[in-house]
Amino acid sequence: MTITFLVVAVMALLVGAAARRFGLLAPLVLVLVGFVVGWIPGLPDFTLDPDVVLFIILPPLLYSAALDSSYVAFRRNMGPISSMAIGLPLFTTVCVAVVAYYCVPEMTWPAAFVLGAVVAPPDAVSAQAIARRVGLPRRVTTLLGGESLLNDATSLTALRIALAAVVGTAASAWSGLLLFAEALVGGLLVGLAVAFVVAWIRRILDDPPMETAIGLVVPFGIYLLAEELNTSGVIAVVTAGLYLGQRSARAGYATRMADNAVWRSVEVLLESFVFLLIGLQLPDVARSLRGHEPGVLTIAAVAVFAVVIVSRFVWLFVATYTRRAVKKRLGLQQDSKQDALTANEVTVLSWSGMRGVVTLAAAFSVPLIVNGHDFPARDEIVFLAFVVVVGTLLLQGTTLPWVIRALGVRGDDWRKDLISLAAAQDRAAKAADKRLDEFDAKIGDDDPRKSQIEVLRKWIASRKNLAWEELGRGADEIGESPGQAFNRMRTALVQTQREVFVNERDNGRIDDEVLRRVLRDLDLAEGLSDRKSIGEG
Repeated sequence: MTITFLVVAVMALLVGAAARRFGLLAPLVLVLVGFVVGWIPGLPDFTLDPDVVLFIILPPLLYSAALDSSYVAFRRNMGPISSMAIGLPLFTTVCVAVVAYYCVPEMTWPAAFVLGAVVAPPDAVSAQAIARRVGLPRRVTTLLGGESLLNDATSLTALRIALAAVVGTAASAWSGLLLFAEALVGGLLVGLAVAFVVAWIRRILDDPPMETAIGLVVPFGIYLLAEELNTSGVIAVVTAGLYLGQRSARAGYATRMADNAVWRSVEVLLESFVFLLIGLQLPDVARSLRGHEPGVLTIAAVAVFAVVIVSRFVWLFVATYTRRAVKKRLGLQQDSKQDALTANEVTVLSWSGMRGVVTLAAAFSVPLIVNGHDFPARDEIVFLAFVVVVGTLLLQGTTLPWVIRALGVRGDDWRKDLISLAAAQDRAAKAADKRLDEFDAKIGDDDPRKSQIEVLRKWIASRKNLAWEELGRGADEIGESPGQAFNRMRTALVQTQREVFVNERDNGRIDDEVLRRVLRDLDLAEGLSDRKSIGEG
């Protein structure tokens, strides 16, 4: 099994790298490649282990996404995010359960609600991967990110309640509500408690490699602890990620750079692995359907797939405009023009409900036997979950860029970002100049450090001017600003020096240890120059 995992991981990285190299949607390419490879005879079966997904793959992906999320934007949009992450999955669960019960003869009501809970949550991996590629307004991205971070907790809790109903141990709707409240509050408390401890440990360590290493084990430890305490591991991981991500702005630069590099690599590996894994499941799903009526399965698949898509549209449009009507009726402050969603943006949100590996993991976690009998309609549940996952990835994933362009939904105005950046850079430059004045006042006029202070003043001025130069040029203007020319020339000089140092090592005039120390300084210098401006990024 270890070798199989390694082979799948390597294949996922190679396919993902090729897709990125040729500008293709890597998630869709990986699913299709997995679909083809899964049918090759003689290959070992790679059956999805739900524990691998829920305890190994999901926690770091949620944690990494939470680290990159804006706590300020998250808090400002808590109302719509809660509606999408709690109300929408429950609404989808009910809609799917009703349709599945009447379309699949073997389906009982509890089993139908199991299916509904399985297919309810849009996947964090799918949403983030597609959103990064197509480019969306910041508030739309915030809502999608917030939804995908939290809706797994709602759906997995609903799944737990539905499975209990199949077994015959569920008591009432009130007990289900208490179970959800326990998962939510408990997850929040566990996440905050562990995040406080981790932040304290990292602060007193002041050791970037060790701090990054601790960060790598945090999501697994939090998830396991929360689940052991019968709370939501998803909520705990997301809470900790949001808190630590907010605190990272005050961490040391070396820790922040190391964290960014490590987590980007983890994301690439796990996302590629996840999507290839989805495609590889098809042979097992197909084999499980032998002996079932194709016509019934086709009708059920079309009906469930349609209701998954339609229910999202219904909920988002009704919730969005109902919230506005209620605010107006009660005289509450309405969203600003900048924050208010347009009908086209709500449509894009509605079309961004791709499902992913969490849905498949939930489906495969449904037991084979319950109370000494086969679980009702388990094969159909797994098949319909697979249809929803692949169908939403292929249909919505491939057409989402076209829908965005057709509706005229564009990302945020880059000029606003440049204006705010330039203003902030102005304030930062004034603060830095004031600090330099303090240094200058402590040394005499003939002190050689005077020249260094003047060099630093010019560096501060160049950083302040660069943002204003970018704003004045315009995003599409041909040519480069003085600041860009300076950065380009500095990058060329750094690369020239690097080549000389490498040749010196090759010729035996300096040691490798000396070379690595020099390269680190040159890499940092090049990193300061080799960056895209906000307007061009």
